[in-house]
Amino acid sequence: MKRIITLLCITVFLNLLAWGQANEHSNDLSLTIISQVNQGNSFITFPTDIGNIEPLWFEGNIIPNFYLRQSKNSRLMGVLTPQIIIRMYQEESFPVRTPSYMPQITVYYLLNEKERSRTTSLFGRLEHHSNGQEGDFYLENGEINVKSGNFSTNLMEFGIIKTNKNERLNAYQFFKTSFEFQPESWLFEELVGQYSRFRWHNAFSIFKLPEKNINPLDKRAALSVKGEATFMFGNTPITNPSAFDRMNLSLTLFYHPHFLEDLGLFVQFYHGMDYYNIYFNHQLDIIRFGIMTEKLRF
Repeated sequence: MKRIITLLCITVFLNLLAWGQANEHSNDLSLTIISQVNQGNSFITFPTDIGNIEPLWFEGNIIPNFYLRQSKNSRLMGVLTPQIIIRMYQEESFPVRTPSYMPQITVYYLLNEKERSRTTSLFGRLEHHSNGQEGDFYLENGEINVKSGNFSTNLMEFGIIKTNKNERLNAYQFFKTSFEFQPESWLFEELVGQYSRFRWHNAFSIFKLPEKNINPLDKRAALSVKGEATFMFGNTPITNPSAFDRMNLSLTLFYHPHFLEDLGLFVQFYHGMDYYNIYFNHQLDIIRFGIMTEKLRF
């Protein structure tokens, strides 16, 4: 499965580069849209995961955004996001253990005028990540206590986002690159030495736009694509990790049928470290399906 996911990510990357050569003649790009893409989408998965993750009834990612700005045309904007990720396990009483609490504040600055079809934006983020537990990090046998062990870290992230509109495909294109840093004093002490504190994030996205001035019942379905790659520097839970083991790779295909107003279907391929707080020492190779909110509203 690792080879399949790698090939898929490379394929999407090459297609995104090719599509980016089209002419752009639009002024629809705004800082709000740019932030929505960067913050991510809310979703819930079906109990049909394929791979080495524990049997789940669902995983839910809740990402409400609260905007701090003078007006919709502001070139400087803050976003408060109390993100939460929960997993319900296919076990007795359907437990939901140690949710990921990920409150964050992000500041965006649009370098050029939003009327231009190509835009460049800078962003900086402060984020807290914990699981709301106070138990011992290790069990008596030396294993990590994933059910009630304390997990907590804080991070800073700084990056740049390039955007444009592809008129031929009627789609928005995004490229993001950023660097994440977690100061040692900001980590729970048990994480020091086994949790990667430096990470380089990259993302390529294409979001189809709804066609205008046509009957909504005749509107064609939209397909959006997002590929992400993160390289982790420093210590990891894996002994002598290879370059591939240091990478988190994700490819998400989002299908928005015309008969659904706010929701769509998605399939996601993921390889890398488990992002669910104290489960960080698990390596995942999974394919998952679910429903996702359509946050890009025009």
